Amino acid sequence: MDRRQRKSRQAIFRAFTELLKEKSYSKITVQEIIDLADVGRTTFYTHFETKDALLESICADMFEHVFSEELDKEKTHDFSGVHDTRTRVTHILYHLQDHIAYLPGILFGESDAFFMGYFKEQLNGLFAESVQPYERVPYDYMLHHVVCDFAETIRWWARHSEYAPEEISAFFFETTPGIR
Repeated sequence: MDRRQRKSRQAIFRAFTELLKEKSYSKITVQEIIDLADVGRTTFYTHFETKDALLESICADMFEHVFSEELDKEKTHDFSGVHDTRTRVTHILYHLQDHIAYLPGILFGESDAFFMGYFKEQLNGLFAESVQPYERVPYDYMLHHVVCDFAETIRWWARHSEYAPEEISAFFFETTPGIR
């Protein structure tokens, strides 16, 4: 992708996320994205076949780093060298906090199934080795419970964004048994 194409793509992302701050995904039109991004319809469709493809691309970009195996030092946090589950969860929360202004536009509406499906798939990988057998509860049930609990924690946090990532992480681990 050349520089002009990258700039157009970034403008489309910015426009889309700005619109998500104001309204839900289902109420946003491609025309609104095009107008705010100040790009042509052909440019939009060169990058994304549909608005759903744009959402998918935003999720992929967001989660690519969030679920990275390597944690690097970053502006807001430094978890490099630490690889436990609590640290990885807090790392995820820091990155989701960067998107908290527009997450409600994705999480509360027709797009939530796509976002949550993709998110839960990633969480399964994260929690697979951390979930502990819990008395007479099957492992796959515990894994499902932990994944769903964290996904719903994010949904709750999107409505209560005044809490810091460390606080949300503490809430999650305090109320979710079976994670080491």
